[in-house]
Amino acid sequence: MPDTDISAPGPVTARPATPEAISAGPCKVLFVHPQFHAGSFWNYREVCEFVGAKYPAPPLGLITVAAMLPKTWESRLVDRNVGELTDDDIAWADLIMTGGMLPQQMDALNVIRWAHRLGKPVAVGGPDPTSIPGHYEEADFKVLGEAEGILDEFIAAWERGERSGTFTAPKYTIDVTQTPVPRFDLLELDKYVHVNVQFSRGCPFTCEFCDIIELYGRVPRTKTIDQMLNELDALRDIGYRGHVDFVDDNLIGNKKAVKAFMPHLIDWQNRNKYPFVFSTEASLNLSDDEALLAQLSEANFFLMFIGIESPNEEVLKSTRKKQNTRRSIADSVHKFYAAGIGVLAGFIVGFDEEGEGTAEAIIELIEDSAIPVAMVGLLYALPNTQLTRRLEREGRMFPDQYIVEEEDPADQCVAGLNFHTKRPRQDVLSDYREVVSTVYRPENFFRRVRRASRMMKMGGRNGDMHMSMAAKDLSHFARLAFNITLRKTRFAPYFWQTLLYILFTNPRALVPTINLMALYVHLGPFASYVTREIDDQIQAVKSGEWQPPVAETEPAEAQAGVPVGARA
Repeated sequence: MPDTDISAPGPVTARPATPEAISAGPCKVLFVHPQFHAGSFWNYREVCEFVGAKYPAPPLGLITVAAMLPKTWESRLVDRNVGELTDDDIAWADLIMTGGMLPQQMDALNVIRWAHRLGKPVAVGGPDPTSIPGHYEEADFKVLGEAEGILDEFIAAWERGERSGTFTAPKYTIDVTQTPVPRFDLLELDKYVHVNVQFSRGCPFTCEFCDIIELYGRVPRTKTIDQMLNELDALRDIGYRGHVDFVDDNLIGNKKAVKAFMPHLIDWQNRNKYPFVFSTEASLNLSDDEALLAQLSEANFFLMFIGIESPNEEVLKSTRKKQNTRRSIADSVHKFYAAGIGVLAGFIVGFDEEGEGTAEAIIELIEDSAIPVAMVGLLYALPNTQLTRRLEREGRMFPDQYIVEEEDPADQCVAGLNFHTKRPRQDVLSDYREVVSTVYRPENFFRRVRRASRMMKMGGRNGDMHMSMAAKDLSHFARLAFNITLRKTRFAPYFWQTLLYILFTNPRALVPTINLMALYVHLGPFASYVTREIDDQIQAVKSGEWQPPVAETEPAEAQAGVPVGARA
């Protein structure tokens, strides 16, 4: 058995790489994608297994960095969410490169310690190391910020023989038109539900709780049209067909650039017989632009994640999400459905301006909007946000934040409210529990699926059965139907009733309906888990067992170097 005991607590002194551990020729790099914490809204492993995959999506950041390395260097990738990392993998490499987001922090540190036990140097990067570099002191190298702005300096230092250092990219100035096509060839594509690409970085809005503008700025930078088409060509050429997610934080942050890109994307899809369906994240004001919605539909975008956050106008104004106050939220969501595009939405409980009726208002909005999948989380103050800076000024932040330990849930669904709330904490938790437990009752979820699917107008390309994806779609449906019928018998009647309903009322919406229903395999049990966890938290507050954390050393506001974790 390989030495895989990496669970020892406490800091581990980094071992310098021994000369014999590093090859004399071109550098051999092992990219290691750390495990995400299992208890997460987005970690729908069981759904993946039902359709024959292992994990939702691959590590776009690591395969993009791999494409920036010298051509003479050799790269391999181990994604610990879909496969095993062994001593032999590490022994092969001269250098380990790892890192990621806040929910990956614990495993990233495990990987560093594992590599050091085998005498290999480690470089870390990504949102979490960039936000809280002090948590990654064990790494030999820290490559902080957007890799395009600093990786050349790191490579030059390595080739000079340096075996430690910190390299920090300038903020908000990186030219993404120089970003190469990611190394999709490093991926085992059949292990993922979908593959990622990125068109832009940054967002023009100023939402108080969001760290995107702190990491990437308020002026969205976009790739060129040829760049994006080259990336899609690369995916198509290696045989990939199916779901591609644009991981932009707000696809329409630079609406002019997106509008210029869409006709070329539509033409590319036509010429290549529609090998892909797309999803992305955008702000609600996209609903105002029916022409752009029509273009997105024609390009085969089938799903959008929209940050709604709250139906309370005072909440939206105070948190600077004013773009959601200028329209009817339910009517805006229905405009997406009218374009044949489904909506996943984000909601947050825990804002200062909330009061009585918070739970009822959120539930009513989710029902009126017919949003099947609502990512409802507790407010979590990330350290490099306007929210956190305000809470620190007010003396309301809990100390010693942003260190993920093994027992931590690392998900805003059960680990939010890392500050002193204005309302009684028990009331906030009770409202949150009521929302989650209500919207994910099977009868409520599947009713919203039926309403949303009935409203979706699928008269264009988005409703066609594209032969390039037909085999994959049929295989996924067969696996899903078999597993739900035989393994998830409680949900089977809802599944088949909804399927028959859509076949008779809006058959062209069958594929998105099946996709939404598949998510309940994860969301139903996850909502039950969240409800139990929140019940425990409410009881702990009631009994006095839970007390606000107290700083063990100096006050949190006096600590230095506590910027941000990535949005969990």
